[in-house]
Amino acid sequence: MTLLFSTEQYLAAAEAYMRGVERRIEAGLDPAVPSVASIFVSRWDVAVADEVPQELRNQLGIAVAKQAYRAYRELLDSERWLRLANEGVRPQRLLFASTGTKDPEASDVSYVEALAAPLTVNTMPDKTLLAFADHGEVGEPIPTDGGDAEQVLAEFEAAGVDVAELAARLQREGAEAFDASWKELMQSIEEKSRELAAAE
Repeated sequence: MTLLFSTEQYLAAAEAYMRGVERRIEAGLDPAVPSVASIFVSRWDVAVADEVPQELRNQLGIAVAKQAYRAYRELLDSERWLRLANEGVRPQRLLFASTGTKDPEASDVSYVEALAAPLTVNTMPDKTLLAFADHGEVGEPIPTDGGDAEQVLAEFEAAGVDVAELAARLQREGAEAFDASWKELMQSIEEKSRELAAAE
């Protein structure tokens, strides 16, 4: 499940996943279904780069990801999830996407270093992966309670950022971009098919 930008969106995706595997269990089907829920990180900071004080730059995406991680770990500790685990259900991994640094003045491995955590996936781009292999360091993992996420999010709200509204906007814009890319791909396939048919 992709194009998630907030804890609320993540929890909705996690709920859909759990309902799905619960139905598989009821139907006598194998409940071990691999799944990830992808939280996009850097797009948050790009969206507010010109709207917040310098001291808050490049912190919003990390705070949102940490908040989602707290919800993820709480879910894995819930009675509902433990019942599913006993049935052989695999955890839906929380995935951090869009973790390449966009701000040239920031560390090129900042998102990777900040979001190292057990039971998660990070789909960093090649450039970021090579940078991390060269000079990245894994420090303390994200605390299961999200660490300073709530405090940082409160600072953004105080600076005039409506985090919930921005999450909805980012998801809407992301879906529109994915839709446009899909249509472009289908058009390209259609044009190539016509070319091949004409060449026969």
